[in-house]
Amino acid sequence: MAGRGRRYDGEPKLNIKKVLAVLILLIVIIMCIVLIFKFATPESDVETKVVANSYITVYSGGKWGVINSSGETIIEPTYDDMIIIPDPSKAVFIYQSNVDLENNTYDSKAIDDKSKELFSGYDKVEALQNIDSSNIISYDTNALKVSKEGKYGLINFAGKELLACEYDSITPLKGVKNSLLTSKDGKYGLVDNSGNVIIENSYTEIEALTNRYEDGYVVKDENGNYGLINYNKKQVLECKYSEILPACGNELYVVRENGSLKVVDTNGQTKVENKFSDVKSIDGNNMIIINDGKYGIMGTEGDTKVEATYEDLSYVSGENYIAKKDGKYGIINLANETLVEFNYTNMIYMKDENFIEADREDGQTDLLNNNFEVKVTGIVSEINGTNGYVKVRVDDDYKYYNFRLEEKTAAEVFTTNTLFLSEQNGKYGFVDKNGVVIVDYIYDDATEQNYYGYAAVKSNGKWGAIDQTGKVVVSPSYDLNQNTVISFIGKWHLAPDLNANYYTDENE
Repeated sequence: MAGRGRRYDGEPKLNIKKVLAVLILLIVIIMCIVLIFKFATPESDVETKVVANSYITVYSGGKWGVINSSGETIIEPTYDDMIIIPDPSKAVFIYQSNVDLENNTYDSKAIDDKSKELFSGYDKVEALQNIDSSNIISYDTNALKVSKEGKYGLINFAGKELLACEYDSITPLKGVKNSLLTSKDGKYGLVDNSGNVIIENSYTEIEALTNRYEDGYVVKDENGNYGLINYNKKQVLECKYSEILPACGNELYVVRENGSLKVVDTNGQTKVENKFSDVKSIDGNNMIIINDGKYGIMGTEGDTKVEATYEDLSYVSGENYIAKKDGKYGIINLANETLVEFNYTNMIYMKDENFIEADREDGQTDLLNNNFEVKVTGIVSEINGTNGYVKVRVDDDYKYYNFRLEEKTAAEVFTTNTLFLSEQNGKYGFVDKNGVVIVDYIYDDATEQNYYGYAAVKSNGKWGAIDQTGKVVVSPSYDLNQNTVISFIGKWHLAPDLNANYYTDENE
């Protein structure tokens, strides 16, 4: 019977110890080779930056088109007038043609990402454009204005009718979100961007009380009297006042009635009367009042808290106010005690961020926390509410802080970025999240990677761009001296006019 694995007597036996030694030696050699290659070419930890698809208007050769967030051309630049993209996440592009500025006539249509006309059942399709107090343009991302036979209505971006075409006009209330003024038969009403009627077409005028729609709308009836309606359609103040001032709080309003300036509640009951010439704001149980051009603080029951001796006052929080005296700004409380000395040329409370920006005479800015402690001093470059950071130039370096004014690294701030700006000996390069150099220190200036995954780089006075892997996509060749913000998407760079918000491939 044949044996399994049997050796013949004359055959030399295998030396297991020698075999193991050889195997161990081979493993060590392989590990050494791997380590040599690893150190010779440092492992990059550059990952792919995830960017949601969006659409951007571009300008080239005197024509307008559309690209996506990867820099790919969606609509070739062939249109004579600027293409408006109300919602960058949706392939609904508005363009105008046959524009006659003298007679204020034009055609306005919508197309998709294949240049196919959308919503062709309407004579016109237009974006709802608004402008805030800083003259920043924005577009409604829920509704489009449409017209048919000279009458206007609303549709959503899928073409569903939100409001029938039965109005003479539809116009956003300037600087106020979700508030569209309608006119019909010479009377004004108000709707939201879902087509819900807030105020019927019964008034000769409608204005927002403040820049917040939540504070309600001042309406004027045919007798010339003013009242107040809130966004829940409730009549807050009946139409019996000759004026309603833009100050409210704690369900109190400032009105003028029969020549008297007073504070009233929602029942029309007078709380304070003829004790001030104006009211700047109502903050809890106190209000900033104005008398003879000077500012003071009064309780909502009419009791004086701080005499009207200041050149300006602005509410911060609790019992604290920014005050201006002798041309300088500081901080006081309701006891009129000075909490921050009057050493600043300007001072602003950033309410959403909950810190104070205070400008100094030397051109620097102090950032104070909510305890009024100076935490950062430098030149504020950017306050980004979306990502929750402040970018400050401190000495010769840019630093990042969260809204508690705690210093953060770029990697902690830009959590989705693949590359991070780094400076060495006056030159700029890029590292990955582990600090491994991906782009060598060869540039005179550079920016952090933007939302789209591109970073701008500068050499010999010219700007170009690299992608999220560090590859050069545009050699430094652009003069962008007029640009406030330097940003690229592929070969396209942001135009100087930030309000227009488009990209171009043209040089200055």
